Amino acid sequence: MDVKTRLERALRSALALSTEAGCPPRLAEAMRYAVFPGGHRIRPRLALAVAWACGDDDPDAADAAAASIELLHCASLVHDDMPCFDDAATRRGRPSVHRAFGEPTALLVGDGLIVLAFELLALQAAGKPRRLANLVRIVAGAVGAGGGIVGGQAWECEPFVPLGDYHRAKTGALFAGATMAGAAAAGAPADAWRSFGNLIGEAYQVADDIADFAATSEAIGKPVGRDAALGRPSAALELGLAGALARLDTLVADAAAAIPPCPGRTSLEALVVKECKSFVPAELALSAA
Repeated sequence: MDVKTRLERALRSALALSTEAGCPPRLAEAMRYAVFPGGHRIRPRLALAVAWACGDDDPDAADAAAASIELLHCASLVHDDMPCFDDAATRRGRPSVHRAFGEPTALLVGDGLIVLAFELLALQAAGKPRRLANLVRIVAGAVGAGGGIVGGQAWECEPFVPLGDYHRAKTGALFAGATMAGAAAAGAPADAWRSFGNLIGEAYQVADDIADFAATSEAIGKPVGRDAALGRPSAALELGLAGALARLDTLVADAAAAIPPCPGRTSLEALVVKECKSFVPAELALSAA
């Protein structure tokens, strides 16, 4: 089974847990809207790639780990788009959840997806309690206030925001969670994968800053210019387009070098370099060359 089919199957099964047994119809519809159709599914694909590189001896646990990471990512997008933060009208080329279903429902969608992520882990990894405990620890850390995406969002409420801390928490934490959860699901030492995930996450955030700075809304499926408008830290605003692109290249090289020893290291390194090239629209890279 290819990775895309594997992920979508895991996500649809997960949504069925929450939306087919007593869930209010409008909330069920909004939760599905928030998850399907998805974006590039970069984080869960990364989790599965790491699980595969580490042997993938428990595919059900790996699928649950990957799906839980994506559910948490989708929840963060729903909350991030709300008027109290970005007030974004669109996401993935269509109305954001709060525009389509209203603010109260959007808030509950995010909350529901967060809870579902942990419910899924508990159901799918229960047969191996040590792995389950490790997965819960990793995923909770990736979304928590102390360096997780909740903390990353909270940095936007502070009067001064260190760019590195902001990137590591808001974006890098969930990427680190993806790589560590993929390793843990396969029974490999998870903490060794933190640095690799952090670097991939920082690279992705720099690319996102570049897109917000120089791309069009049509090209990326969401509003642009929000970093400047909201006064948020941005690699592109601080370094300029050429400087941000150079920073991105450095981060990708560092990430490839940070992959821990594992059976599939060579293939994973090639995959990382290939995938990272797609982070930034080609025309932006060419315009700065």
